[in-house]
Amino acid sequence: MKTRKTIAAALIVCSMFLAAPFAYASIGDILKDGALIFGGGALVKAIGPQLNDFINTLTFNKGVKFDGYTKVVPIVSIGNGTRIGAAQVGGVTKAAVDRVKAVGQLEGEFNRIRAQALIPIDSENPLRQFKRVQGVGVTAIIDVKL
Repeated sequence: MKTRKTIAAALIVCSMFLAAPFAYASIGDILKDGALIFGGGALVKAIGPQLNDFINTLTFNKGVKFDGYTKVVPIVSIGNGTRIGAAQVGGVTKAAVDRVKAVGQLEGEFNRIRAQALIPIDSENPLRQFKRVQGVGVTAIIDVKL
């Protein structure tokens, strides 16, 4: 009887050591994703004005300038998956554009069709309560070639 308890205890200890690397990898992935999101959002805030000027110059030079107020904000995923990105939003009133803190990204599938909705929202954290900012639309998407 004592031998069975010893074997059972040894198996439990061994299984804990075998499972530890998998748990560590999962925690590491979570921390890495969190750092990327925080870092990506901070980067967008830091270089947002320069990106905004670049996009406005680009569209002006191509004859498709946006007549209104614009700014660059982070894109945050709402739902499955974690992604980072940036978008330029534009609106007729400065007050509406100033209320936008991020662009929420929703994705869905219907048969073989994939849809992606980009919604200007008043929060950088889609896990908390947020509202769509009316009178503002997405005018450009910014991505980085890796």
